[in-house]
Amino acid sequence: MIILVINCGSSSIKYQLLDMKSDDVYDLLAKGLVEKIGLETGCLTHKPTGKDPISRELPVPDHKVGMQLVLDALTDPEHGVLGSLDDIEAVGHRIVHGGDFFSGSALVNEDVLEKIGICCDFAPLHNPAHLLGIRAVQHVLPSVPQVVTFDTAFHQTMAPQAYMYALPYEYYEKYRVRRYGAHGTSHQYVAGKGARFAGIDIHESKIITCHLGNGSSITAIVNGAVVDTSMGFTPLEGMIMGTRCGNIDANIIPYIMKKENLTPDQMTEIMNKKSGFLGLSGYSSDARDLNVRAVAGDQRSKLVFKKLTHDIIKNIGMFVAEMNGVDLIVFTGGIGENNSRLRRRVCENLTYLGLQFDYEANASTGSQLMLSLPESKVKVAMIATDEELVIARDTMHIVASMEE
Repeated sequence: MIILVINCGSSSIKYQLLDMKSDDVYDLLAKGLVEKIGLETGCLTHKPTGKDPISRELPVPDHKVGMQLVLDALTDPEHGVLGSLDDIEAVGHRIVHGGDFFSGSALVNEDVLEKIGICCDFAPLHNPAHLLGIRAVQHVLPSVPQVVTFDTAFHQTMAPQAYMYALPYEYYEKYRVRRYGAHGTSHQYVAGKGARFAGIDIHESKIITCHLGNGSSITAIVNGAVVDTSMGFTPLEGMIMGTRCGNIDANIIPYIMKKENLTPDQMTEIMNKKSGFLGLSGYSSDARDLNVRAVAGDQRSKLVFKKLTHDIIKNIGMFVAEMNGVDLIVFTGGIGENNSRLRRRVCENLTYLGLQFDYEANASTGSQLMLSLPESKVKVAMIATDEELVIARDTMHIVASMEE
C-alpha cells in the first residue's frame, strides 16, 4: 500500500511517501518539506529515493497550494516517484492533540474533524495547521482515505492520579483541563524498538523514554502502557525546550503580566515562543547553534545545557521512583540522538541505579546504539525515532480493515 504521510505545521508541510508491504517491510520512495507557507517566498525541498534531490523557491500562499506542490513533485516526470496520483492509496496525518477523545488512530470523517477542532484550544500552534492539511488533501485527493494519528493517544493509559490537576474539579468537567502529554507516537515507537534491541519483553518491563529536541518530553512506561509523562494540558509543561519555558511557578504568570502590563495572549506567546533555550540564552532556540557557543565559552549557552541536563535527570529520577525501578532508558529526538555529551552527563548521574555507561559506544554513530555495558543493571539505548513509520503502519491497518 502506497501511503503519503503528512505532518503539517503552521507554515510547513513535511512529507514521506512509503510503499508499505507489511509493518516491517516497506520502501521509502521520497520525502521532503514545504516551508515558509504564507510568506512572500516559500521553499520546496524534495528528496526522491535513488534520484537527485531538488530545492525550489516559489510562492506558497496557503496549505492547499503547498499540498499541490507536494503532489506535483511526487508525480514529476524527472524527479517524481509515482506514475500518477492514482497510485496513492491512503494519506496519514500526525495530529498533536486529540484530547481524551482518541486512544488510537482514526479514519477521517466529519466527527473526527470536529473533535480535532475542539482540541485547537489545547494546541493552538499545531491543530489548526493539521486541519488545514487534511482539508487540503480532501481538495486535491477527494477519493483517497485519510487517517489521523495523535501524539496524545499513547498517553491515554495514565491513571487519574497522574493526569488530574489539583484544581476545582468543575474545570475538568467543563473544559477538560487535565494532563494529556505529547510526542506519544515517538515514545511508542522507541519504547517498542528499544525493548527489542535490548532483549527485553516490553510486556514485562519498566521503560523510560526521553524524546529530546526543540520540544522535549519524558515518559514512564510499564508493561507497554504509559503511567506518566512530563508534558501536560499543552506541550508547554515539563522541561526547558527550544522556545517553551517548561515548568514554572504558576504565580509567576500574573506577577509578570501585572509588572509588564501584558494581556493573556501576550503572556502565552512569551511562555511558548520567547522562553526556553531562546529566552535563557538570548541568542537562539536551536541547540546546534547554542552548542557551538557553549564550546566557545558562552556562559548562558552553557546554562541552557546545564538546565536541560538537570531537568532530564530530575524527571528520570521521579519516574524511577514512580515505577519502583527501571529496566531500560531510551534517548531519541534531534538532541537525544545527536548530542553524545548530553547523554553522557545524564547517565553519569544515574550510577545509583547500577548503570554502567559505555563511553566508547556513546561516541559512535548509528540509528541505534546500546549505551550501557553488558554488566549494567539498567540498560540504556539511543534509538532514532520514526514517527512517520508509526503513522504509515496505523494508516495501512485502518484502511485495509475498511476495505475488507
